[in-house]
Amino acid sequence: GIGGYGNCVGVPTVAGETNFHKGYNGNILVNAMCVGLARADEIYYSAAPEAGHDVVYFGSKTGRDGIHGATMSSAEFDDESDAKRPTVQVGDPFAEKLLIEATLELMASGAVAAIQDMGAAGLTSSSVEMAGKGGVGVELDLDKVPQRETGMSAYEMMLSESQERMLAVLKPGYEDVGYRIFQKWGLDFAIIGQTTNTGHLVLKHHGEVVCDVPLAPLFDDAPLYDRPWVQPELQPRLDPAEVPAPESWNDAVLKVVACPDMASKRWIWEQYDRHVMADTLQDSSTGADAGVIRVHGTEKGLAVTSDCTPRYVQADPYEGGKQAVAEAWRNLTAVGSRPIAITDNLNFGNPQRPEIMGQIVRATDGMAEACRELDFPVVSGNVSLYNETNGVAIPPTPTVGAVGLLTNYDVTTGFGGAAEGDQLVLIGQTHGELGASIYLREVLGREDGAPPPVDLKLERKTGDFVRGLIEAGELTLVHDLSDGGLIGAAADIALASDVGIELNASSQAHAHAFLFGEDQARYLVAVADADALIAKAKDAGLHASVVGLVKGTDFASSGPKGELFRIPVAHVREFHEGWMPNWIEG
Repeated sequence: GIGGYGNCVGVPTVAGETNFHKGYNGNILVNAMCVGLARADEIYYSAAPEAGHDVVYFGSKTGRDGIHGATMSSAEFDDESDAKRPTVQVGDPFAEKLLIEATLELMASGAVAAIQDMGAAGLTSSSVEMAGKGGVGVELDLDKVPQRETGMSAYEMMLSESQERMLAVLKPGYEDVGYRIFQKWGLDFAIIGQTTNTGHLVLKHHGEVVCDVPLAPLFDDAPLYDRPWVQPELQPRLDPAEVPAPESWNDAVLKVVACPDMASKRWIWEQYDRHVMADTLQDSSTGADAGVIRVHGTEKGLAVTSDCTPRYVQADPYEGGKQAVAEAWRNLTAVGSRPIAITDNLNFGNPQRPEIMGQIVRATDGMAEACRELDFPVVSGNVSLYNETNGVAIPPTPTVGAVGLLTNYDVTTGFGGAAEGDQLVLIGQTHGELGASIYLREVLGREDGAPPPVDLKLERKTGDFVRGLIEAGELTLVHDLSDGGLIGAAADIALASDVGIELNASSQAHAHAFLFGEDQARYLVAVADADALIAKAKDAGLHASVVGLVKGTDFASSGPKGELFRIPVAHVREFHEGWMPNWIEG
């Protein structure tokens, strides 16, 4: 779906992540963020300006697909859910591309007074929202709605979620302009109603009024839900000394780098057009914490990422919510961009269950605190609730999509390009947080423990320091630490750079906690002169230390008692890139 639309419409897919957990078996989640550019003086709004304007429908015809799609997304699934399949919309990306171009041409003509796409609940939501936001009423004649099926009722037309449709309010006298534009693009164009001064939604069908409802209660008196909730049961923090070290270090490393969450998703991203329009500078294939695209015709670039660690949110929704925002901020920082804003997609189970509502409350509390501390505003978002099948809820998944700005797209970093002799410096403090970690789950078969705490002031201080060095041209290779800890980040660098890396944990009392711990607010960088960087970090009040060396062709590490593991990078690559193709092939 996403690949087909993006490839056909001409939108490059530049970033993303894929996670696996048995908790999603009954409710597979797909969250998509689309980022566009608009001139500040050419933004079009959806609020209808006043009474007496024509309401026009344009795009594809209305069918019965997608009826009750919005209500289906707020319902639990069970063994009878196959009956709901007709509620799924049938998209046509080629028609969408035509609609995009026609809409932009309509806007350029000066005809548009207000405009909105027909999304969830179709014609109902678009007409009601446009009138309600403008403080006017709207009257629609449903006989004039373009239809691709016969005998459609008013109810079906208003709730259909057929794709590739828009609703607009035109300025007086521009009706013929709109008609000519959409005739040229081969799309339907119909005047289906007018804005009124009644404050009501009035629907006519076959010459009769079939609906007449006031809009004010939907906007002025909408209910504020304060559902009963309970504090989620929290996991205790794990003492690194009490978490067993691996019996076989080589096996543990390979299990971590080749587990479903950490393994290469090449099989997925190779199906996407990542370079259409020729403005993509970094994407999933280049080795970077965020996708980067140039703003065409300028020196600016946009960095894009999406993040969530559901196992953290499951263990502690408040800290997990903070971490989702903090990791997005950190990923944008790691490529040298200044984080601008986020959009959220809050995926949870049934909010009528107090324990699920508790997850929602505490996760959004954590996200809100992180956004405030990091000056990272939420500019849009949505929710997907009732994600349950036969009473089993998904892991709480508040996905964060985020965008950052590069003032000069030539000054950006990834985690490829390490060279023989480079020193690896870890910026940030490591305590060895193993709760809810990849190591704990994949190597020890456990999913307990508190997630790593998120110190937002330290997160900001460390990120601003790293970004400043990138902007000054002093860092060219940067990778944030998250899943898999230092092992995960160092393996990524080795694979992206096709070099060997030898880590050093010889001074650590608990080498497994140091290497696999998922402490936050940390970055791994490769430099030729580590002493100068460490001195600057110290002056900034931050901890930094040499943790490894780019050397040879093996991925290895020493420990307090000698060598812990040594694996040829080619062997690591075989495991890392082999998991998904092997899994797909069965």
